[in-house]
Amino acid sequence: MADTTNPAAEATERMRAAGSAMTENGSQLGLTILSQAEANTQEAFRAMRAAAQASDLSEVMRIQSDYLRDQGARSMTQAREVGEMIARFGRDAVGQVTGRD
Repeated sequence: MADTTNPAAEATERMRAAGSAMTENGSQLGLTILSQAEANTQEAFRAMRAAAQASDLSEVMRIQSDYLRDQGARSMTQAREVGEMIARFGRDAVGQVTGRD
């Protein structure tokens, strides 16, 4: 327990807690990015399988177009998710360091 009568000890404890939270947040962010990469890879292989089984060039083009459209939407959603996580981690870190959590 931090000595609340000693501002230096209190600040040190806050910094230690913020560092620990940053480590945990980094792990969470890494797992999220890995999950996104896995989903993107699965979708790419799904589209390649469909294209390999297509009956003609127009069907291949449709599959490719659908994949690119869906991947664009997926990328925007994933970027937003990661951005929101990073912003939340930043707010939490500032709150911990300043004691306003």
